[in-house]
Amino acid sequence: MKTKNDTTPRMSDIAVKAKTGKNWKDWFAVLDKAGARKMNHQEIVKLVSEKYDVGPWWQQMVTVTYEQARGLREKYQKPAGYQISVSRTVNAPVAKLYKSFANARSRSLWLPENDFVVRTKTTDKSLRVTWNDDKSSLEINFYPKAADKSQVVVQHSKLPDAKSSAKMKTYWGKALDRLRTSLEK
Repeated sequence: MKTKNDTTPRMSDIAVKAKTGKNWKDWFAVLDKAGARKMNHQEIVKLVSEKYDVGPWWQQMVTVTYEQARGLREKYQKPAGYQISVSRTVNAPVAKLYKSFANARSRSLWLPENDFVVRTKTTDKSLRVTWNDDKSSLEINFYPKAADKSQVVVQHSKLPDAKSSAKMKTYWGKALDRLRTSLEK
């Protein structure tokens, strides 16, 4: 069971070794020996990129996992603050799901904090939003899965810390559950 301070990698040793040639213990030892504890994120990525035959996605995975394991980065932390993502699949057409976000009246039926600012929108595809704290941002994407089934993904960025990130992850999980219930009536 994971604890609050657990730094167990989210990717298994088997998976990372299959794709990179090293397990986590090996990666941590190599990066420690190279002085990565004193490097910033970009420097660690550059080291992994130049010294090891690892693709771009795995360079990031290895670097972020190392940073988390060594206490250099917290869960949800990104260079521009903290970020969480929550998604739900809903038994409703994508146009109806999109409208439930894009239309303030429809949104008020399931989202109490209804006063955010939509910066850009692409009908039935995405919304870019400034959240009601005027500091953090939402990227909301909509994906059709079938004629009467679609998915919404809410990515909340520029959050101030891990605690508020965990709080917003729970908040968006509950909000999207309310949305799903309202659309599937």
